[in-house]
Amino acid sequence: MASCEECAGFLPLQQSAPYAAALEACGARVRWADADGGPVLMVERGRLRLISRIRPAGQHADMAQRRRALRRLARWPGLTIATPETGVRGFGLLPLVTPMHHAIWALGPDLRAGMARTWRDHLAAAERAGLAVRQGGTATLDALIRAEALQRAERRYHALPEAFTRALPPSDLRLWEWRQSGKLQAAMCLVVHGASASYHLSWGSGEARKAGAHGLMLTRAAEALREEGVRWLDLGSVDTERAPGLARFKLGTGARLHRLGATVLVLP
Repeated sequence: MASCEECAGFLPLQQSAPYAAALEACGARVRWADADGGPVLMVERGRLRLISRIRPAGQHADMAQRRRALRRLARWPGLTIATPETGVRGFGLLPLVTPMHHAIWALGPDLRAGMARTWRDHLAAAERAGLAVRQGGTATLDALIRAEALQRAERRYHALPEAFTRALPPSDLRLWEWRQSGKLQAAMCLVVHGASASYHLSWGSGEARKAGAHGLMLTRAAEALREEGVRWLDLGSVDTERAPGLARFKLGTGARLHRLGATVLVLP
């Protein structure tokens, strides 16, 4: 798969209308600015302006153009911190956090062609076992939020708060579940934003992990997204040191690693 630099039309969740709507519902102050590369979503908290996953000055702009565009967005009486979708450096940009990596899955006509062999074998085993994953609804979301919160506490990782998830426009959510003897054993929630989608929440019991339900759910979800015209699925951050198993799972789909820019303090 090509990197996001070559994925014309890819839209990060953090620069989308559903994200803005959820933030506003949670009481945040959001602003849309007109930039050379199109509208830019900015979140303001007091004298701090946060801009996430921005592609300043458009997809094909050079470094100087991206830097100038980013610095123009910092012209206000406060501090601006930005995480560009691609690297931006130079005068007026002070690095704060090293770049993260995300797994972006291109939803082409043959999803299985790019899968790692082990990933594909596990998927085939789940299909032979007759696992019946299906699309979910409001009850799925409620159960998923509760289960994922417990999972987060046990594994000690951070995620967006429950209020944010509940504030996302229901029409943009895609929920999937697997039940065994009527009991929910696995669920996931994805968010659609334009021709892109993002993997938002997931949970699976021990039984689900043994059965390979998560891989089957993700494949069915990706197939359904592709049918409705979604071209890319952002599977989230990849950390091969702290979560190597999760990194292998995400990249095993055939998703390619995409390096974001460093988080920077932007001087006007």
